[in-house]
Amino acid sequence: MKILECVPNFSEGKNKDTINNIVEALRRVSGVKILDFSMDQDHNRSVITFIGMPEDVERGASAACDRALELIDMRKHKGFHPRNGAVDVVPFIPIKGMNMNEAVEVAHRFGRAFAERNNVSVYFYGEAALNPSRKRLPFIRKGGYEALKDRISDPLWHPDTGPAIFNPRSGATAVGARNPLIAFNINLDTDNIDVAGKIAKSIRQSSGGLKHVQAMGVLLKSRNIAQVSMNLTNYKKTSIRTVFDTVKEKAEEYGVGILESELIGLLPRDAIEGTTADYLRLYDFSEERIIETHCLKRQSRKGLSNED
Repeated sequence: MKILECVPNFSEGKNKDTINNIVEALRRVSGVKILDFSMDQDHNRSVITFIGMPEDVERGASAACDRALELIDMRKHKGFHPRNGAVDVVPFIPIKGMNMNEAVEVAHRFGRAFAERNNVSVYFYGEAALNPSRKRLPFIRKGGYEALKDRISDPLWHPDTGPAIFNPRSGATAVGARNPLIAFNINLDTDNIDVAGKIAKSIRQSSGGLKHVQAMGVLLKSRNIAQVSMNLTNYKKTSIRTVFDTVKEKAEEYGVGILESELIGLLPRDAIEGTTADYLRLYDFSEERIIETHCLKRQSRKGLSNED
């Protein structure tokens, strides 16, 4: 059986009714299983993780993302996380029985249909990038939603599909194919956002830090603590333990401790080999946060359902 994962990110993390409506639209699609969804009011962002056979996942992504465009208005959105649009990012990740080329085909097919159906601008990134300069997501997000109006009118920034016209309500969407990425945040025992920002700068690859690490400092106003928010784009080259140890060491240099860490979505089992959830101070972690747990459950079943 071929299993594909999709992890769409939406620019809404405060209105529970909105996110519940998006999740419900996905839940009504037969053949997909929702593994996790999270809302973050400080980032003002939500992430849904689901799996299924490729054709079912593509239908599920269409249902959820179409519904999100109906409900989210970027003109009212404020948040710390870089973003370009209401449906900000839609990555497809081959999990079992698939290769990356097949995931790229799904990404291209979904992106073109999504753009045409909703009249929204779409950029392809990661392994699905049509333009080599757009392979990295931070490049596509440069300047964020606020700069999109000026960027999209520049021929160098015309979308890969969809209109080259700024849509203030929807913004633009990045659609890609990639290997598993770990969204990993570390909450510091301080409210000093400058400390979090300095640590983030010191560890991210773009500033000369750890390879395959994207990072930024964020103040979680709801808890009045600073956070180092990260994406680990290749955990096999730079492990989650290496990242944790490095942040801990940097924090100690500022006389700051670590309260806890958190995982957004799921991770592959081998990502925590050689360490433990307790060592990483992972909050609310269980076997259900490991991708393979759900894949194993599928072996004795013919299909996927949301009721599992």
